[in-house]
Amino acid sequence: MNKLLLAGVEVPRIGLGTNRLTPENTDFIRAAVEAGVRHIDTARLYQGGTSEEAIGAAGLPDDVLVATKGGYHDGSPANLHAEIEQSLKALKTDAIGLYYLHKIHPGTPLEDSLGAIKEHVDKGDILHVGISNANREQVERARAVVDIAAVQNHYNRAERGDDALIDQLAAEGTVFVPFYPLKGGDGTNAEKLRWLLERSPNILPIPGTLNLEHLRENLAALD
Repeated sequence: MNKLLLAGVEVPRIGLGTNRLTPENTDFIRAAVEAGVRHIDTARLYQGGTSEEAIGAAGLPDDVLVATKGGYHDGSPANLHAEIEQSLKALKTDAIGLYYLHKIHPGTPLEDSLGAIKEHVDKGDILHVGISNANREQVERARAVVDIAAVQNHYNRAERGDDALIDQLAAEGTVFVPFYPLKGGDGTNAEKLRWLLERSPNILPIPGTLNLEHLRENLAALD
């Protein structure tokens, strides 16, 4: 109930979002792992790439799954190749555990964007692939190109447009990672997290924080 398999790694069902993380917070990342975090989510977009750099500088153990994302402003293959190389360098890794296409662009076919990411899967630079800000039809198109380990969309107690998608993904064994999981709705953060955990067994929220006490409160929702 409190753990699931994401990108080949068994992790607690609450991860850590890092859209405000900078290299000044590297010690916080280490402390978060000591507190029990085993899934850290970042993106090339976050803090101009310095969120990835902070995670790379932390020297994380092998049992921590780091996910990053690319292609938010430009989903072209050329840009994705460049961003993936930048992410590998910033994260100080030879292989990214989970890599999301951050956004689907009207000017670039989804298949072209994911085809570029799959090239890095074939090379061993990326181990598993996800897709973000995607609807059901786009998830199916993505699967025709590469295996999809996770879908990351906006979802919380107030934003429930993906209810049907979550149920379909759960039936297929695909993880759903809601961003902005604590936005909207009534109740404490712990209550909002427990609602998400009880909503479906494939949900893995990634609340963002730079406060260790808040992090521990979030993880306590697993109990």
